[in-house]
Amino acid sequence: MSDVARIGIVVASDRATTGVYQDRSGPAIAAWLSAALTMQWHREYRLIPDERAVIGATLVELVDAVGCCLVLVSGGTGPSPRDVTPEAVADVTDRVFPGFGEAMRAASLREVPTAILSRQLAATRGGSLIITMPGKPAAIATCLNAVFAAVPYCIDLMGGPRLETDPAVIKAFRPR
Repeated sequence: MSDVARIGIVVASDRATTGVYQDRSGPAIAAWLSAALTMQWHREYRLIPDERAVIGATLVELVDAVGCCLVLVSGGTGPSPRDVTPEAVADVTDRVFPGFGEAMRAASLREVPTAILSRQLAATRGGSLIITMPGKPAAIATCLNAVFAAVPYCIDLMGGPRLETDPAVIKAFRPR
């Protein structure tokens, strides 16, 4: 296994894929990770439409073929009919970890009352962790700040690469 952690960044957005606007969520995730992680990592970026089958296939590709230990997904977690990311994740994952979604919603609720409409979640596929977040770029840091302290230890427990963080950004928690 390579010393470089592979991390998937997936943006599910019909409008960004068709050029209605430029994706800002993917760059926001990459910037947050670049500030937070102190070890080498490689970004695997995918911009895809809000299609359940496409989202599921992209997650399978990133985990099974590319070998991402972590996949961060932005978009498709709201209540509109096209928001199908949680369903796509459920189609291709083994276990759900409800605490991630609860923590992200609680943190977001301190900023916007509509946070309760979001259906963020985290789940595993094999030895990889998949975390979904809202599509709004402003929500990325809020959500990652709420849960990322637990991510490196989760990856450790699943046998993945050791993710090291800058404690000035986010301090990874690992029990002694």
